[in-house]
Amino acid sequence: MLVFFTGRDLDDTWVAYIGNDFQRTLKWQKVNSGIPNGRFGHTCIVIGDYLVLFGGINDRGIRQNDTWVGKVVVSENLGITLSWRLLDVRSIAPPPRGAHAACCIDKSTMVIHGGIGLYGLRMGDPWILELSENFCSGTWRELVIHPSPPARSGHTLTCIEGTGIVLFGGRGSGYDVLHDVWLLQVSEVELKWIQILYNLQDIPAGVSLPRVGHSATLILGGRLLIYGGEDSQRHRKDDFWVLDVSKIPSNKAQSPLNSRGLQANNIWKMLKAKGYKPYRRSFHRACADHSGCRLYVFGGMVDGLLQPAEAYGLRFDGELFLVKLELETDIVRC
Repeated sequence: MLVFFTGRDLDDTWVAYIGNDFQRTLKWQKVNSGIPNGRFGHTCIVIGDYLVLFGGINDRGIRQNDTWVGKVVVSENLGITLSWRLLDVRSIAPPPRGAHAACCIDKSTMVIHGGIGLYGLRMGDPWILELSENFCSGTWRELVIHPSPPARSGHTLTCIEGTGIVLFGGRGSGYDVLHDVWLLQVSEVELKWIQILYNLQDIPAGVSLPRVGHSATLILGGRLLIYGGEDSQRHRKDDFWVLDVSKIPSNKAQSPLNSRGLQANNIWKMLKAKGYKPYRRSFHRACADHSGCRLYVFGGMVDGLLQPAEAYGLRFDGELFLVKLELETDIVRC
């Protein structure tokens, strides 16, 4: 099931049923839920059979910090229905923000990080949401961890089972676009940030890795597929990269001589794209199917012809395209 919830200046929800079998043709259906209100820069992640939405910026530019739980139901009589309810988190919640990152840790826990808060300030605080068994209530708590990644927005968080949560990229407080990789190790004893150090010499000449507004999707083999985004000059990208987390050494195997983080070699690999060539894009959304070999990419900001209502030639794309991974040959087909 693909679910697309609202966007800038919009207040709508669309769903498309995929099922267990691969389908090249999908049918979008508009779902009239009425709530939550329209917003952009929010996060909406899957935890078990539920959607958990947090924050975002409404069409008046106001940052929000509300938490919603959504339930998608597919039935023969009613078709696809989506119901939302405001989650009871009592009096403690993260400060309002948009353009933050989020992912689930397990079937009842979610983590958010960073984003743009009040007065346009970028944030670097991580928060954990622990949900009740019936998803009717939840408890937010801030994580105070040192060291930790610098403040940023437009980055990604991706949970990899057995490894931890991988943070990549984004735009920093100085408006610089980042290419650092951090690993949040999660255990029953503690949560710990570790920076993953790598050599830029591993990146091909003339290729720029720093990016913001990209997607980072867990694919087959516990690897991350990084797609698109934009650089510090707002040049949008259409490249595909695999971040091989399995090549990150364990903390115990690391030499104590390097106090900055864990040194990892050959963790990046650039893939060749063949077939259909979509527009370069940033701030799109992507997700993999159950096989981990196919990726659905939707929307985002793309370069286009200058229109009266679109400053700087920017336009929002409504295209949904499929990416097939052929990792044995380092190829993706669109």
